Amino acid sequence: MEDKIRVLIAKPGLDGHDRGAKLVARILRDAGMEVIYSGLRQTPEMIAEAALQEDVQVVGLSILSGAHMEVFPATIQQLKDRGLENVALVAGGIFPEEDVPALKQMGIKAIFGPGSSSQEIVDSLKKAVAEKAN
Repeated sequence: MEDKIRVLIAKPGLDGHDRGAKLVARILRDAGMEVIYSGLRQTPEMIAEAALQEDVQVVGLSILSGAHMEVFPATIQQLKDRGLENVALVAGGIFPEEDVPALKQMGIKAIFGPGSSSQEIVDSLKKAVAEKAN
C-alpha cells in the first residue's frame, strides 16, 4: 500500500481570499492525499512550523496579493532553518510571467495559475514528492 502524501496548504501574508486554496485542498484530498489547511494570514514562520509539526512532504503556498517575491524567499528560509529542505514547495495564485523563472530558481517545483487542471495539480505534486525522495 502506497503511503499518503501529506500536504500543507498555506495562505501567506495579508491575502484574505482563500476559495482557490480550499478548492485545491479538496482536489488533493479526493486524490487520496492528506491535506492540512493552515488558514489565512500565515507568516513564513507559522508556515514552516506547521510543516515541521505536521511532517508534510509538500507545502503549497497560495497567494494573490502580489507579495510572492518577498514572502516565498522568507518561507523557504524558514523551512531551511528547520531542516526541511526535503519538503517540496509548490505555488498557486496569480504571478506575472516574468516572475516565474525566479520562482523556479528559488526552488518552487510547480506553479499553478488560473485554469490549472485538477489532474495537472495532482500529477505535479506526485512528481515533486518523487523527485525529493530521490
